[in-house]
Amino acid sequence: MPFMDYYNQEVKKKLIEDLKLRNPMQSPRPIKIVVNVGAGEAVSTKGVLEKIQEQLTTITGQKSVITKARKSVSAFKIRKGLPIGVKVTLRGKRMYEFLEKLIKVVIPRLRDFRGIAQTSIDQHGNLNIGFSEQTIFPEINFDKIDKIRGLEVTVVTNAKSHEKGKKLFELLGIPFKKLDK
Repeated sequence: MPFMDYYNQEVKKKLIEDLKLRNPMQSPRPIKIVVNVGAGEAVSTKGVLEKIQEQLTTITGQKSVITKARKSVSAFKIRKGLPIGVKVTLRGKRMYEFLEKLIKVVIPRLRDFRGIAQTSIDQHGNLNIGFSEQTIFPEINFDKIDKIRGLEVTVVTNAKSHEKGKKLFELLGIPFKKLDK
């Protein structure tokens, strides 16, 4: 069953029941996923952003865009408008496919993984996960990478609170750390 159908048939019903929602349209759902790689070394090294773009396109299946600095930071030798990162925004079917891959393939491949911290969900119900290396994605060929880089995945939802967002991600199958009491 495609992950989008799994959300609509299983998760949505459980959310409506658990959160005691009167209107099914109130149920929290993922809106978009943003995959982002910051590359400060692009200031001094040529071709870095193109390699990162290629890797992000391989991981997400969608063309990535180069992000530019919003303001100058002299300590990092960054000027406003300088290209310093790469991002991809996924919506719809691609978003659900990426989310499924994240939950069923990537997270289980993490070494010494004890669960995602509950503080990774903000007060608006969005989830932010940082990965220290891009090689945990199965599409990346280890021999073709020039340098190990981290990346950030943000799952934006329409949940109005931390609790509703957490419930959504638990039902989707994201493992969270157990709270110590």
